Amino acid sequence: MDKILMIANATTTDSTPTPGPTLADVETPKVSLGFDIPSLDIVLTFILRFFFIIAGLAALIYLLLGALAWITSGGNKENVDKAQQKIQAAVVGLIIIFAVLAIVALLENILGLGLGITQPIKFPKLIEPKG
Repeated sequence: MDKILMIANATTTDSTPTPGPTLADVETPKVSLGFDIPSLDIVLTFILRFFFIIAGLAALIYLLLGALAWITSGGNKENVDKAQQKIQAAVVGLIIIFAVLAIVALLENILGLGLGITQPIKFPKLIEPKG
C-alpha cells in the first residue's frame, strides 16, 4: 500500500523547483529619518568641545560661588579664607582650561592634525576610495 501511495504522490506532484524571489530581486524601501546619522569623528569632536564648555561653565560658577561666599562671610576670617580658596581654585581651573585649549589649537595649526578644537577630529583612513 505504501508503494502505491509513493507512486501516486510522485506522479501528481511536480518535482521541478519553482523559481522564487532572490535577494537580488527584493528591493528594500528607502526610509528617510529626517536627519543624517553623524560619523564617529563628528560625535567625538562634539563631545570634546562640549566637555570644554561644561568645564569652563563649572569653573565660572565655582568662581561666582566663591565671590558670593566672600560677600556673605560677614568679616569672619575663616569664611573669608574659604571663599578665597574657592576663587583661587576657580581661577587656576580657568587658566588650565585655556592653556590646554591654546596648546591643542597650536598643535593643530602647526602639525595640521584634527584634534577636535579648531578642526574636527580626523581618523586615519585604512582604505582610500578611488576618485
